[in-house]
Amino acid sequence: MSPVLRPLRKREDMPDFVRKALDERGLRDKYDARPPYQRNDYLLWINKVKGEKTKQKHLDQMLDELEAGGVYMGMTWNG
Repeated sequence: MSPVLRPLRKREDMPDFVRKALDERGLRDKYDARPPYQRNDYLLWINKVKGEKTKQKHLDQMLDELEAGGVYMGMTWNG
């Protein structure tokens, strides 16, 4: 019997403002096409910061990377 694989981190909830931003920019399909670890990392990166200005900066970077494709957290990604 194969072992049950569990995520290393808890699954992050998507805040309403992130959902709204993805929908407004038409990027929900690109977000959903990313591997689960990337989606969770993006949400953790946005959710963990306290300041609204920094949250917005992280959100903007995620949206820009999804729009551009081939980028994940500032690194080249061939997905």
